[in-house]
Amino acid sequence: MKADQTPLPRILVLASGSGTNLQALIDAGRERDFPGEIIAVGCNRPNAFALERAKQANIETFVVDHTKYGSREEFEGALMAEIRRQNPDLLVLAGFMRILTTDFVRAFRGKMLNVHPSLLPKYTGLNTHQRVLDAGDTLHGVSIHFVTEELDGGPVIAQAEVNVAQDDTPETLAERVQEKEHILYPIVVRWFCEGRIQLGNDCVMFDGEPLANPSRLPDN
Repeated sequence: MKADQTPLPRILVLASGSGTNLQALIDAGRERDFPGEIIAVGCNRPNAFALERAKQANIETFVVDHTKYGSREEFEGALMAEIRRQNPDLLVLAGFMRILTTDFVRAFRGKMLNVHPSLLPKYTGLNTHQRVLDAGDTLHGVSIHFVTEELDGGPVIAQAEVNVAQDDTPETLAERVQEKEHILYPIVVRWFCEGRIQLGNDCVMFDGEPLANPSRLPDN
């Protein structure tokens, strides 16, 4: 815990895989002026490398293995119990590969962020890099958004662009998009912890005003 007069906002990260975005958040959290604290990392896969990253950073971990439950509702009930035990101010989905039910999303409305590898609203769902190439797009990227009931449909807070080259493959695009994710996600989490962004009725509120268009970082 950083020395401060008031407790820092408590961040809980949910991941399913290698945890590269988690690592970016851990690295950002080591900065002296970072306004939040990662208090726990939860995974639905017991062998996810994200758990090892958290342990190396002395962050508490927990596993709720979705294969051990007979229904999505049972799994989410167990997951929600663990989250409630941690009492976070913010949930960060960092490659958490589970579709969440409406009840779960509503329980954490305005307190849950997600990263998606496309310039939303284009290309919700999976296989975004191949779909960009198939469409002949010249611009691709990443979006950070509030999570709502609509899959990948919550209000977008910020985006970062990636120019698509003629010789790009899904793999090369994925690598460059992920580099942008690692820059953008900590920025947005910082904004949340500083109280600069909130989820309004149907939009992002930034510094108390409706955000007409997502903040966008161009490719360079």
